[in-house]
Amino acid sequence: MDETQTMKEQMIQLQKMASLGMLSAGIAHEIQNPLNFVINFSRLSVGLVNELQEAIDRVKGLVDEDAAADIQDITDSLRLNISKIKEHGERAASVIQGILLISRGRENERVHTDIKHLLHEYVWLSYHAKRANDKQFTVTIRENYQPNMPHCMVIPQDLSRAVINIMSNACYAVRQRAKNEAAKGTTDFRPTISVEAAVQDGRLVISITDNGTGIPNAVQEKIFHQTVTTKPVGEGTGLGMQITHNIITQSHNGEIAITSAEGHGTTVTFSIPVDDCRERQQQTAQQPI
Repeated sequence: MDETQTMKEQMIQLQKMASLGMLSAGIAHEIQNPLNFVINFSRLSVGLVNELQEAIDRVKGLVDEDAAADIQDITDSLRLNISKIKEHGERAASVIQGILLISRGRENERVHTDIKHLLHEYVWLSYHAKRANDKQFTVTIRENYQPNMPHCMVIPQDLSRAVINIMSNACYAVRQRAKNEAAKGTTDFRPTISVEAAVQDGRLVISITDNGTGIPNAVQEKIFHQTVTTKPVGEGTGLGMQITHNIITQSHNGEIAITSAEGHGTTVTFSIPVDDCRERQQQTAQQPI
């Protein structure tokens, strides 16, 4: 296949991705309103259950003991169910807000961002996206974030794209190695992805490590070049790493490093200067309570 045809296919793929992004944003907007009703009414229902409990307590001595026990069981079940509705409603709302952040964020706009929250959301969003296409796919995800990590000035919609790109590659790599190990009869391989983040010496350092197939040395040397991909036709465009490289090095004036051993795994590390992050944390600590 010549270079012109390859570029044409990549442009078609990019157009599809742009259309999918617009569709996702539209769906997220449509879901947000009914989801707000679910969350708000679950909160109101918590108050109603508390009032019901107070009423039950007032008439305990007037009701048959068995009937009172049944009423209490029902009330407890209602409280548990409502708390679960509220918990998962808020979780869904958080995911939707993340999708909307990607779709509507202003270009190159840096905002103080909860890095731990952003990473957690998009690491798991990437995993579930893979699960949607392959129900058999499983992976252990380990998260290790600096305690009390301060918010940092980043472009959240761009950084989240970078995380999604690296997580997508990591998920693909561990899935491929799992298939390879299964073909060899190996039964003790456990697909694992580890995500770490901390602010060190004025830099935000994020590392994503997988124990997948690794990257061949010949590919590592040109991994950030356009059209380079280790995936078969139909599973990758070769643009993900180039986009990620631009996000980290150009949009955030940072650095990106890759260490990989073929057959054993890969670590991708982002290092982004965020001196204002440390200054903001010190200013907050000095404010009177």
